Amino acid sequence: MFRIRTSARVSVRAARGAAAAGLALAALTALTGIAPASATDTSGTSGPSAQQDGRPGRPASVSGTARISYAFSPNDEIWFTVDAQAVPYTHRFPGTKAAEGLPTDARGSVRYSHRDSSTGKTYSAEAEVDCLSTGGPVATLTAVVTRSDVGNVGERIGLSVYQGGGREGGRLGFSWGVGNLDVGADGKLYQPVVGTCMAPAPFAPVLRGGFTVHHTELEVPKTAGQ
Repeated sequence: MFRIRTSARVSVRAARGAAAAGLALAALTALTGIAPASATDTSGTSGPSAQQDGRPGRPASVSGTARISYAFSPNDEIWFTVDAQAVPYTHRFPGTKAAEGLPTDARGSVRYSHRDSSTGKTYSAEAEVDCLSTGGPVATLTAVVTRSDVGNVGERIGLSVYQGGGREGGRLGFSWGVGNLDVGADGKLYQPVVGTCMAPAPFAPVLRGGFTVHHTELEVPKTAGQ
């Protein structure tokens, strides 16, 4: 599950990531037609979204700890802990049409560990959440690695969570577990940069523990005078 990046690939990913970020911002502006409204808290966090009657609403969130089953390492012990909350329009993009941030801005943390059954060694990492999107019992989130046993600090990772319920258990997906491949100019395969809130389907079943997803509709930016 864990892997080490080369500096050359990091440079390629960084360049492509910058271009992808520009395209994403352009796409958001094209969809909304207006720039996001200013956040009420300039310290980098904001309160819950307001409901139609003016009362504060609960922000979107996902939390929990679970051991998952990964098909390619069936005997290994893999755990994820997620604690993420939406804080719309708080991550600034100065000089762009999304200068006040995005409706999917989020904060929180992700911790994960992988015990290799063949060696008995355990590898772990921590990441800071930067994006969260929810839809019913499903959430996708991304986080930037801040500590890692395998040298990928600074890399963005993508996770998806399905809460599950009743006879149907929860599930989790992680961006480096399946797919996410591209071909570089040299014809070689590499794993491209993960864009904000981008993650594969939750392909891995939860074996123990679980996650709770609270869905809230995306906060729509307000035009002047509203």
